[in-house]
Amino acid sequence: MRLLVVEDEHRLAAALQKGLRAEGFEVDVAHDGLVGLGMALEQGYDAIVLDIMLPGLNGYRVCARLRAAGDLTPILMLTAKDGEYDEAEALDTGADDYLTKPFSYLVLVARLRALLRRAGRDEAARIEVGDLTILPAEHRCLRGHDEIDLTPREFAVLEVLARRSGEVVTKPEIIDEVWDLAYAGDLNVVEVHVSALRRKVDAPYGRHSLETVRGVGYRLVPDAP
Repeated sequence: MRLLVVEDEHRLAAALQKGLRAEGFEVDVAHDGLVGLGMALEQGYDAIVLDIMLPGLNGYRVCARLRAAGDLTPILMLTAKDGEYDEAEALDTGADDYLTKPFSYLVLVARLRALLRRAGRDEAARIEVGDLTILPAEHRCLRGHDEIDLTPREFAVLEVLARRSGEVVTKPEIIDEVWDLAYAGDLNVVEVHVSALRRKVDAPYGRHSLETVRGVGYRLVPDAP
């Protein structure tokens, strides 16, 4: 899942990006309200972490313009301010939640996941492809009753394929979903992760659910033992 962090404190933005990536999210960062607004409207994200005190355009206005444009992406607002009037203004402009600095990182992650669940961006509590089960909100993968340990990137690739089960998903499409905007490397990195997934979710169980469609991409299908 892709997040946008709009925060002008560079050290905080970098820390959030690093931490959220470790949680399995792909994270883009903007340090200016106008830049963040443009990225949100053009790229499309699963959720936005939005500071209120921003250069260019403050968080209230960014949020209001997104809502006026019909963008319903969940927004968690951050501010150094405290008080019920600031919270009320954030929510009145269309934010979904509000967190005052300094904040607990664990609380921020928990609130983000709650926003994603409420907004339906996790789409379902579970995704099932044959006896392969993906639990997006919990970042868990099971084959039957066996839990499979995946890296955050492997899990993200598998989730993209599972959400489009039976469809061919191209390498550029997987890159767009799983890697961030700054990625400019070899598309074959997808092949590396798919190979790792096959070793973990298919080979030990005698399955062939991860199919290669030569010259096009990959497809995840149900596969009986």
